Amino acid sequence: MLRRLFGSRDKDEAIRSTPKRVGEDTVVYAVGDIHGRAELLDRLLDKVRVDAAAWPEQRKVLIYQGDYIDRGLVSCQVIDHLIAQGDDDFERVFLRGNHEDAMLRFLETTEIGTSWKGFGGHATLYSYGVDVFGAPPDGLDPMDHIQNQLRDKVPSDHIAFLGGLELSHEEGDYFFVHAGVRPGIPLDKQYTNDMMWIRHEFLNSRQDFGKVVVHGYSIRPQPVVQSNRIEIDNGAFASGVLTALVLWDSEHSFLKTP
Repeated sequence: MLRRLFGSRDKDEAIRSTPKRVGEDTVVYAVGDIHGRAELLDRLLDKVRVDAAAWPEQRKVLIYQGDYIDRGLVSCQVIDHLIAQGDDDFERVFLRGNHEDAMLRFLETTEIGTSWKGFGGHATLYSYGVDVFGAPPDGLDPMDHIQNQLRDKVPSDHIAFLGGLELSHEEGDYFFVHAGVRPGIPLDKQYTNDMMWIRHEFLNSRQDFGKVVVHGYSIRPQPVVQSNRIEIDNGAFASGVLTALVLWDSEHSFLKTP
């Protein structure tokens, strides 16, 4: 109730002077990078449900910003959890992060294997029961052996889920994407790779992108609110802080674990 009376206190001056809206009858919950922390997702969703109960007549949209896997040791279980959701009045949007992109690439080619394992893929392999240390059959490259195991162990519904992830989503004056957008390019013409992997060119830009870009990907200890973007990756895999941005009318706030 206090949040609705007074609104968020962490808007920057530009957002104050130019209100952005998600829609008169809509409340949006955007969830930051989960990275294999299923228990944090459960706790955050409990908070989302309590908050959403205060909006009985509103359209409710739950947007997941990507990076569901890697780094956390129950990445497989996070995908199970996301697939199983749906028995409520939330509309759900699942975006593709760079870590899902890397896993899908690895299922196609081992060229990304060493890189993917190095930035968290080893945890996902573990969660699917892949033996990354066992000796491969005679004559088989170790990375090919890991790839073959993963292909055998990933359930078909996980492959369908990962393959069906969206690159972006729009709600009113907001544009939701995993990593960001390339300055100088219209939102409807953004490059696929940039939306999952861009960093400094986007983070350093003060350009008006046409909509406020909501993203994760680049870890910060607290949410970042600027005139052109809102960042909600608080490093949940290590910090224990999983964040959801709440948007309603021209207001915003945050829900967090623990």
